[in-house]
Amino acid sequence: MSGGDFGTVHWPTEIRLKKEEKRLEVDFDDGRTFSYPAEFLRVVSPSAEVQGHNPSQKQTVAGRRHVGIMRLEPVGNYAVRIVFDDLHDSGIYSWKYLYEIGAGQEALWTEYLEELQAKGLSRDPRR
Repeated sequence: MSGGDFGTVHWPTEIRLKKEEKRLEVDFDDGRTFSYPAEFLRVVSPSAEVQGHNPSQKQTVAGRRHVGIMRLEPVGNYAVRIVFDDLHDSGIYSWKYLYEIGAGQEALWTEYLEELQAKGLSRDPRR
């Protein structure tokens, strides 16, 4: 393990940005493929703006049902920055983080929907 791989266990072999479908697909070297809706990636962004600096500061991001991905920017050999069309671009998604949220996507999404409901928030943008 080199010092710059940030704990990466599974490396991506292919990354496909599907702008029209508002989706990112990543194939990993263990044969698993994850398909991430842009909205999901946006609301679980690893940025300090969303995650805070400790668990009590985590934000519930609402109103992102229609968010898209404008572009991907490589960050070293360990991550990708995702630039969303709502101009959020401060999340750096490590390969390790993408793998973890891909593997746990169903549970994370359910948790997110429950947080929205508990806080009286919506996936739809405010009018």
